Amino acid sequence: MKKLSVLLFIVVSTIQLQAQNVEKANYDLAAKFSPNRQQKMIFSLKISPHWLKSGNRFWYQFETAKGKKWYLVDCDNRTKRPLFDEQKVIAEVSEIVGEPFSAQHFPIDSLQFLENENAIRFQIKSTKDEVIKDTTTRDKKGGGQKTNKKVYYFQYDIAKDVLTELKEFNRPLQNQRWASISPDGQTIIFVKHYNLYWMDKDNYNKALKNDKDSSIVEHAFTKDGQLYYPYGGNSSNIGTDNVEMEKNKDKRSRPNIFWSPDSKYFSMIREDQRKVKDLWVVHNIDEPRPTLETYKYAMPGDTSMPQDHLLLFNVANKSQREIDASSYKDQTLSIQNKPFPETARDEDYTPLIWSGDNNHFYVTRQSRDMKKIDMLSIDINLPKATSIIQERMNTSMEAQDLGVINGGKELIEWSERSGWAQFYLYKGDGTFENAITRGNFHCNGIEKIDAQNRVLYFTANGKEDGENPYYLHFYRVNFDGSGLQLLDRGDFDHAVSMNDNKKYFVDNYSRVNTVPRSALYDASGKRVMLLDSADLSTYFAAGYKFPQPFSVKSADGITDLYGVMYKPFDFDSTKKYPLVEYVYPGPQTEVVNASFTPVNDRMDRLAQIGLIVITVGNRGGSPMRSKWYHNFGYGNLRDYGLADKKIAAEEIANKYRFIDLNKLGIYGHSGGGFMTAAAMFTYPDFFKVGVSSSGNHDNRIYNSWWSEKHHGIQEKISDKGDTTFDFKIATNPEIAKNLKGHLMLSTGGIDDNVHPANTFRVVNALIKANKRFDLVFLPNQRHHYGDMQEYFFWRLADYFSDWLIGDFSHSSQVDMLEAQKDLPKDD
Repeated sequence: MKKLSVLLFIVVSTIQLQAQNVEKANYDLAAKFSPNRQQKMIFSLKISPHWLKSGNRFWYQFETAKGKKWYLVDCDNRTKRPLFDEQKVIAEVSEIVGEPFSAQHFPIDSLQFLENENAIRFQIKSTKDEVIKDTTTRDKKGGGQKTNKKVYYFQYDIAKDVLTELKEFNRPLQNQRWASISPDGQTIIFVKHYNLYWMDKDNYNKALKNDKDSSIVEHAFTKDGQLYYPYGGNSSNIGTDNVEMEKNKDKRSRPNIFWSPDSKYFSMIREDQRKVKDLWVVHNIDEPRPTLETYKYAMPGDTSMPQDHLLLFNVANKSQREIDASSYKDQTLSIQNKPFPETARDEDYTPLIWSGDNNHFYVTRQSRDMKKIDMLSIDINLPKATSIIQERMNTSMEAQDLGVINGGKELIEWSERSGWAQFYLYKGDGTFENAITRGNFHCNGIEKIDAQNRVLYFTANGKEDGENPYYLHFYRVNFDGSGLQLLDRGDFDHAVSMNDNKKYFVDNYSRVNTVPRSALYDASGKRVMLLDSADLSTYFAAGYKFPQPFSVKSADGITDLYGVMYKPFDFDSTKKYPLVEYVYPGPQTEVVNASFTPVNDRMDRLAQIGLIVITVGNRGGSPMRSKWYHNFGYGNLRDYGLADKKIAAEEIANKYRFIDLNKLGIYGHSGGGFMTAAAMFTYPDFFKVGVSSSGNHDNRIYNSWWSEKHHGIQEKISDKGDTTFDFKIATNPEIAKNLKGHLMLSTGGIDDNVHPANTFRVVNALIKANKRFDLVFLPNQRHHYGDMQEYFFWRLADYFSDWLIGDFSHSSQVDMLEAQKDLPKDD
């Protein structure tokens, strides 16, 4: 008995000693950078210029730890000055409102320049209650009242430095969200009961005051609209349950229509989804009983697909006709729109105008397999569309709107025909003129077109030697291909805003490991002035440290892959850390940050519990490289990126001694959730722990456009001319039996993007294979988990704390103490 007691003592002592030696997950550090707490540490990270219509001027607001400031920049005179005397204005506003304000707490709202652009108007909401007449409700006696916080309106004369309270001011009525207003402001189009309706300006003015006014006269423009074949609106009914669907049909909504510049016509794509099969999610916690959400959802390989119809409407005689734009079975159509002017940024409403002129506009037509793209010219006087530019390739293709010059006399096309995205110049009838850009780099998009000087301004990446190829830059080039010039030098990722007369642009630039800065340049690329730098002092004081960019070779030993390493902010180089790869396979994007980004739950914040987290690209993962790189996974959408993720983990672990490759985890959401499970099943001895959230594990039941585009679908035309489509793809449930490590799956209960069935099919396969796993089901949550995102983060942290760090102390507690710290306190 004595020997047994001694043995038990030794065993207990050994367990206690081992427990003492287990590394503890640092939940306190992760909690320190919750979304709610970050709001108090992060201020302005970029400048959003509000370009004025007169002169080369703009104003912007910028916030630091010291408060908000407003500036007026005169580009021609190279000056930046406060928009108003802040100390004086805050003091005067405090006196008038009767409340003390400070620079850090000055609730200025709705700042806008008046028509002469020499004065501004803004409003301040006070804490004082005010009883006002309610025009939207009526009590039994016919009167209506409601209580709001009193709003004070002010006008400030910039030149005279004079602040005036607008005591009798009536704020201009905001345009109704349901209204599509013609460019001349005379005709208002909206959707109701699945049909188009119209009203004139006088009746719309009534609706601005009260859109429930019974005296408003509205007219039906169409009469044959129906559920799943409406004129505008949500043709699939995705995003609302059946109860809301029934209510919404009586509400006005804005149609997606494109106006002619002279307001005489408008066009739209009417989508017929009546034959598309239904899909459902259940709102399990709705009251008083669960509700069903029914919507149309086309899956890859389906025989019944949405059908697009191109319609043209005549405003004067209220007629419509369909323009024949058909060429391919199950094709898609999209109308190209005129870019919005920069000065429209502060407008309450800007009409959506078609590209071209009053009588012509342009449409993009794509075949179902996306191997054929046509640019169509539409003449409103002709019954049939004209194909003017054609693109053909053996894999799916990307498309962008044409750059339209002088109403369509010339056109600029973006194309990947050379294996790299470049620009090409055409005559209006589709006759090729010349290549505007050439080279092994990726043109991203058109920013501005200077037709008078025949200059194209555009963004591109991958052109500057020695830089991360994902860093965007701003360039100019002549239409004939000469004079290509870099306008924003600097080894950073750049985002620009150029004014409408193409004289100046604001450049916001940073890397993941630099403080964001903003500067003003002229159109020749000469820096005019440094505008502002982000204030990260509070962030750094809280312990924040920049992540570390890196590059490795892919599994082919040739292709460079680019990534970012996130370390704990209390990093100790003498320790060994588990490694977690946060993954997303693409192919439409990679989740590797190029510019500075605040702490993210899936990267920096997760690292704080005591992990090294990396994100790295993979071949097939991004369209911002070569066409070859982008299409690497075409035809193999499950496995194409896995070898690169595996080799990246190995290379990083070999390079840094503080990484323990024997403790390797993987995590991803959506496509990344799909990739996580695929990695756990394909390399079961390599990846030890995985968290797969909302993964499209079975792409046979994911949406048709994504799966068919990126994996590929085979078009078959019979001898009789009949067209069918064949779709085959590998899925995760097929290999789920290979699981050896720890896997947690999660899904939102009403995910209408990646249906919960994707996750449940993996669950079914794992159960049939007698595998242990974990499942987190988040009721009534869409794809990104909404107000349950914080809960999910701590379940994510628990899983890696348990199975990689070896600290079970947090998951063994019922209460999530760290999450509860951010909850509002009860009174």
